[in-house]
Formats: sequence, structure tokens, C-alpha cells
Amino acid sequence: MKSIHHKTLQDLEFLTVLETISNYCTTEMGKELALEIEPFPNQEILEYKLSQTSEYNSSFTNNNAIPNHYFDAISHELKFLKIEDSYLDASSFKKIATLVTTANELILYLKKFEDYYPKLNQRSSELEVNKIILQKIEQVLDKYGEIKDNASVNLQSIRQTINVVRGKINQSFGVALQQYNSLGYLDDIKETIVDNRRVLAVLAMYRRKVKGSVLGQSKTGSIVYMEPETTFRFTRELSNLEFEEREEIMRILKNLTNDVRIFVNELEDFQEFLAEIDVISGKAKYATRINGILPKINNDKRLYFREAFHPILYLNNKAKKKITYPQTIELTNENRIIVISGPNAGGKSITLKTIGLLQLMLQSGILIPVHERSETFFFDRILTDIGDNQSIENHLSTYSYRLKNMNYFLKKANHKTLFLIDEFGTGSDPELGGALAEVFLEELYDRESFGIITTHYSNLKMLANELPNATNASMLFDEKSLEPMYKLSLGQAGSSFTFEVAQKNGIPYGLINRAKKKIETDKVRFDKTIANLQKERSKLEKTSQTLKEEEIRAREESKKLESTNTKIQDKLERYQELYDANQRLIYLGQRLDDLSEKYFNNKDKKTLIGEVLKTVEIENSKRKKVTVKEKKAKEVIEKEILKEVEVKVEQIRVEKKEKKAKLAIEEKANKSNFILKIGDRVRMIDGKAVGTIDQIEKNKATVNYGIFTSKVALEELEMVERKK
Repeated sequence: MKSIHHKTLQDLEFLTVLETISNYCTTEMGKELALEIEPFPNQEILEYKLSQTSEYNSSFTNNNAIPNHYFDAISHELKFLKIEDSYLDASSFKKIATLVTTANELILYLKKFEDYYPKLNQRSSELEVNKIILQKIEQVLDKYGEIKDNASVNLQSIRQTINVVRGKINQSFGVALQQYNSLGYLDDIKETIVDNRRVLAVLAMYRRKVKGSVLGQSKTGSIVYMEPETTFRFTRELSNLEFEEREEIMRILKNLTNDVRIFVNELEDFQEFLAEIDVISGKAKYATRINGILPKINNDKRLYFREAFHPILYLNNKAKKKITYPQTIELTNENRIIVISGPNAGGKSITLKTIGLLQLMLQSGILIPVHERSETFFFDRILTDIGDNQSIENHLSTYSYRLKNMNYFLKKANHKTLFLIDEFGTGSDPELGGALAEVFLEELYDRESFGIITTHYSNLKMLANELPNATNASMLFDEKSLEPMYKLSLGQAGSSFTFEVAQKNGIPYGLINRAKKKIETDKVRFDKTIANLQKERSKLEKTSQTLKEEEIRAREESKKLESTNTKIQDKLERYQELYDANQRLIYLGQRLDDLSEKYFNNKDKKTLIGEVLKTVEIENSKRKKVTVKEKKAKEVIEKEILKEVEVKVEQIRVEKKEKKAKLAIEEKANKSNFILKIGDRVRMIDGKAVGTIDQIEKNKATVNYGIFTSKVALEELEMVERKK
């Protein structure tokens, strides 16, 4: 963005959004960078950054979650590495090793899953995996960050000697302890630790009988802490060895520092990369909280935010379990400026702020809470004049400040500017201020700027009605209760409902009448007409909504009835077939029973066999008998039909292949716009059945059709409806 004034960020409460994103970051460096987020300078960089956030956001719902990216900042260590002959301690190298390991794992992971995270991989591919730093550090430090015994031959020798001397100290101390304890020179505690050295707890009366040096005594003086003479010799030797150990460790760390120093630029790049990923993850987590998505960014100069929520208000209301009302608004070349009017507390200002904040967030690489069909374009500048701008420091009144601000608007506004002005024209004489505001609006209109303003001035409403590429809008009010409906209605100016609201709030009717007489009759009539029109508009809105709901219910009932009718018809046909078959079996059973009874009476086998054969022949006559000639003719016909079917199948296969290739190209072109997620309503490209995605594994989705589920390749599915 070429120009963004700090006042715009304040007006739109952009810093509040950044603070929330900062809280979602896991590293201190990421939290600091999140607070420094600002709009990107051009559309190409913006789309790249938005895609990164969108990809990270998708990782929360797929089976390939991005691994941990936490790290402790090494800015202090990097400064030391740039100072010649300096060296780092063991804890610093542990931080460096952790950072390099995390960066290496993330780079390899994003490369492996490039299909899922192409833009994130594009960023990580700027870096190379570095195993040399880890190898150097692992030669010196163990997994706990301690210097290894075998870090050098000399250190290993020193530590082995230290272990031997410590053994001698313990052995000699044990002998002295046993000796003086048996003589009764020691207190009941026998021994303790003073200055990290084992000492005997000698009773004060026997101190001269114990050979050794006094290192302290108890508070009462009854016990003297003494190191045995034999132990003292080994302790001095241990101190010398520990000094040599420290010197050797320092030498090792200096060498390791020199080995790592040559990679200082790579370490800076790794830290910067992980901090960027942390900020992206913070944006993605914030998007999840506000249901943010990536809308289409076009080049056609069309801003269309459908069902847009103010993110700060949404989260606050969500915490209080209150409803937040979304707004739908559209700006195009043919409708560049919208003048919103209506009574106070109706939602005019919040609508204006919602559009401005969402556009500012989007141009800063942050996903926004709008419907997936929304779209917008890239603005060079976003200019705002919102709230009380009285300046005590500069001795400027509200109106003076607004005039100064308007002058800035006129200097900066062009055809790729979005301006947002709340309560346009207020602060001065209504007639004179309104006239000046009208001239300003005409000038911004001539610059072909895009904008939204709120006002109570009738002349501005009239101007918006007269300008071809401007329009009026109003916030709907319930005509009975005079409560706001928080819904924007385009195409009609709104009444301020001044007298109606006054009456609702208990102002005596007589005072209201006196006020009406003090203003022009035409003004009252004009405002009353607008109020009546707005009431009618509200009624129509409610009626339209009711009719839509009834239409939807009627369609659903019709579908249910149609489905039920089809099922009943199928059942009736099956029952008829079953009935006919059962009737035939009943007839044969009765016939056989009659023959059995005759045979029982006359014992005539010949008659019985004749009757049975006759019955069988009758049943067989009902079955169609095929002659050899007919059979051959049938086979010839079947072969011809088979050939025709094979030709037709081949044609269909070729057509299907061409169609599939075409759909693949279209799918590839639209892939960034419609990434399928769990819960989305989908259907196969060449099918009609609609199902819901239950699970996504790699490039296959499990689709639930209600009666059954099926695994289908993602490339064979098309979006029907995004999960709400």
C-alpha cells in the first residue's frame, strides 16, 4: 500500500486485531513481529502472504498438521558471534541447536508435503537444511546441554583424574569419620557440607584433638566444622584440576564458537523464517476463531463482502453469548459510493468500520470473516474520517480538524482509493456545512474513488440519488417497536426517525408538535415520506423472508412426498410379483393335494402319473420354448447388439476421458479458490448424488451419502456447498 495513515489504523481499531494475533503466537519474537504487521505494498506480495496463511489454516483440518515451530530467540548469541574472539556458553549452543533442528525439520516437512503447502514451501525452499552446525555442537554437548567428557582428549583425562581424586577424598574422609566418631569427638550429626566440601561436626571441647582445618562453627559455638588433614591435601589437588577443567572447557567453547561463527547469516535466516511461521500460525489461529477465509481477489474493481462480520465485535459478542449481525455490501465501477443514512444506534458506523477493517486486514495478509462467495480488489490507499477528531494540542475544533482531514483526502484520493467517512458534514452550520460536504463528495466522485459515508444531511442523500454511480442505503428499523434490525438495505435513503424515536423515549407529544412547527413543512413531509417508505421496505423484507422460508419448506415437503411415492410404487410392484408367484404355488399345491387324495382312494398309479405329467406339461407350456433355429438367430442378434454396445462404450469412454481432462484443467485453475474440507457438500464431477465429506486422507475423501459412504479421489469431486 502506497499510503496508510496511523489515524486510519486507530479509526478502524486495527491494533486491537494485531494484539489478538500476537497473543496467538508462541514465541516472543513472533509476538513482537505480529504487532508490527502492516498492509503489503502490492497485490503480488499480498496474494503470496494470504495463501501462506490460508495453507496454514487448512493444516488444522487435514491429517498433515504442520510440526512445532517454537524456538528461543538467539538474537543475543548472534550479536556475540559477530564480535571477533568472543565465545558462547553451553546454554547458548543448546538454544542454537534447538533452533537449527526445528528449522531443518520444518524445511524437510514442507518439502515433503509441497502439494498441501506450496506457498509455505516456496518460502522454506529459500533456505537449505544445515546438519554441519548440529554435528559440531553434538560433538561437544550432550542432549542435556552439558559438555561431553570426550569433547577433547585433554578434558577426558582431566575428568578421569578428578573422579579418582574425588574417590580418594571420600575414602580419606570416611576413615577420619570412623576414627573420630569411635573416640566420641563428633556431634550426633557427625558431618555436614560447608562451601561444597564435606566436613566433620566436631564437638568444640575436642577441636584440638582433631587434625585438620576449621571451616566454620554452629550458631551456638558448640560444634566446630573441620576438614580432616588427610582430606585437605586431596581437596587442594581437586581445586587445581577443576581450574584446569574450566580452562579446557573455555578452549573447547571458543573453538566451537569459531566453527559456528561462519554460519551466522544462516542462523539469522533460520530465526527469521521460524518467526515468520509463528506470525502466520498466529494469523491462522485468529482466522479459526473468527471463521476467517480467503475471498477471491479480482482485478475488476469489485468489492463484494457477503455476510461480513466485524471481527472485534464478533469475538466480544461471542464471549457475552450475544448475536452479531453480518452485513452485505457491494462497491463496483457502476456503484462506487454508498451514502448510508438512518437513525443513530442503527448500525451505520459499525457497518462502515466493518468494511474498512476487513479490507485493511485482508491487505495485511489476514483472513476475514465473510461468505466464501465474497470478493474484493487491491486498494492503493484507505482513508478514514471516523469519530470525534477534536485536537486540543493543535487548538483545532472538530470541524477544523475534519476540514484539514478532508483536504488530505482531496490530495491523496484517486481511482484506487477507498474512503470511509462517518457523520459526513457534521460540526458546522447544517446548511453551510452540508453544502461544503456536498462539494467534497462531488470531488471524490469525480476522482472515481470508492467510498462509504454515513450522514443525516438530506442534500447528501439527494446527491447520492442523482449521481449515476452512487447510491443511497439505510439501516432497517422495525416500524412498530422502532428497534434497529442491524440490516443494510441498498437503494433507498433512511429516515432519521427523529420525532418517532423522541416519542418512544417519553418526550411529551405537545413538545414534539411544537418542534415540528419550527421547521419547514417540506422538510417534515420529506422526512415523513422517507420514514413511510422505509417502513414499507421493512414490511416487504419480512414478507420476502417469510415467503422464502415457506418456499424452502414446500420444496422439502415435495421432495419427501415424491421420494415416499416412489418407494410405495416400488413396494406395490414387488408385492404384485410376489402375490402372482404365491398364487401359482397355491394352485399347484391344491392340484397336488387333489391328485394325492384320488390316489389314496383308488391306488391307480397309472392315472396318478398321467395327471402329474399333464400338470407338468401345462406349466411348461407357459414357459416359452426356444428352437435351435431361434437360438442361433438370437445368438446372432446378441453378437450384433454386443458390437454396437462396445462401439458405444468406446465412444463414451473417449468422451469421458476428454471431459475428465477438461475438468482437471478447470479444477487446477480453480484449485486455490475451492480447497475441499471436511464438512463440505460435494458430488462427483460426472454424477448427481450429493454427499458430505467425513474424512480426507492424502488425495482421497470419504464421502457420506446418507445410506452409504464411498472413498473418492479429490480430483473427481466438485464443490456444491461450503461447510457453514
